[in-house]
Amino acid sequence: MNEAIGGYFGLEQKKLNHFHNSDKCILLNTGRNCLEYILRNNFFSKIYLPYFTCDVLLEPIKKLNISFQYYHVDENLEPLFNFDSLGKNEVFLYTNYFGLKDDYIQSISFLNSKLIIDNAQSFFSKPIVNISTFYSARKFVGVSDGAYLYTDKHSDKLLENDSSRDRISHLITRLDKNAEEGYSEFIKNDLKLVNQPILGMSEFTKSVLQSLDYKYIRKRRLENYNFLNETLSQFNKFKVVKSKLQIPMVYPFWSNDNSLNERLLKNKVYCAKYWPNVTQWGGSLLESEMSENIIHLPIDQRYTLEDMKKILNYV
Repeated sequence: MNEAIGGYFGLEQKKLNHFHNSDKCILLNTGRNCLEYILRNNFFSKIYLPYFTCDVLLEPIKKLNISFQYYHVDENLEPLFNFDSLGKNEVFLYTNYFGLKDDYIQSISFLNSKLIIDNAQSFFSKPIVNISTFYSARKFVGVSDGAYLYTDKHSDKLLENDSSRDRISHLITRLDKNAEEGYSEFIKNDLKLVNQPILGMSEFTKSVLQSLDYKYIRKRRLENYNFLNETLSQFNKFKVVKSKLQIPMVYPFWSNDNSLNERLLKNKVYCAKYWPNVTQWGGSLLESEMSENIIHLPIDQRYTLEDMKKILNYV
């Protein structure tokens, strides 16, 4: 297809590299579709997934009518599960919680093809050979979609690329106006990802993801996390220790201060909530308490140590 020459200008961005090597992974439209891709091409009869995870993972499982069973995790976010019980054609999904559990994942890597790693919350973690692994870009940077999948079994079907143009209004509104005015658009655009077919990553999302300074992003996230942890760790009921080189998504803070979330909101510090579905699914008391009470403080690349000091003052 010939590209047009001349005419109006489009968005101009640097053409650098994806963080994840696009020659070694598959670029898809959503993380849940990465899971569907894995399940379609491996013919698993049953999948085990944690109570303590996002409910969107059920979308591909139910679509493909695959048997599933939940398992519990302990206070270290590690499975209460006997891996010897995994049957033929069964697979175990583990979530890399908040970008903190690389070391544990290494310890269960012996499962090989019987293990799927959900790295939606750990964009910078490296995949492990022979283990299907997927990542969601929008949890870490300003895109509306886009996911990376590492897997040994590929489909022969040529995928059409997705289009992001109807899902980016919240990104533009936040830039032109503010976060508050764009929030309702963010919710609407997020809902548009439900029941999407498996498609390739959109050209718009590819362009954004190829223009980012990932070295800076990693550095800023790590500095912000360490800064908060230096002060808050002594007050934090959440005791999961970050893997040494891991780049976290958020700083999970669990305190006895029931008014904290409201105080942060009042001061325009917006913290995501993970995951309200846990209690509905029948999660343990611990899992329900973590879902309800852990506040996920933002530590991402948009913010400096001065911003972290403000957060500490509110806490």
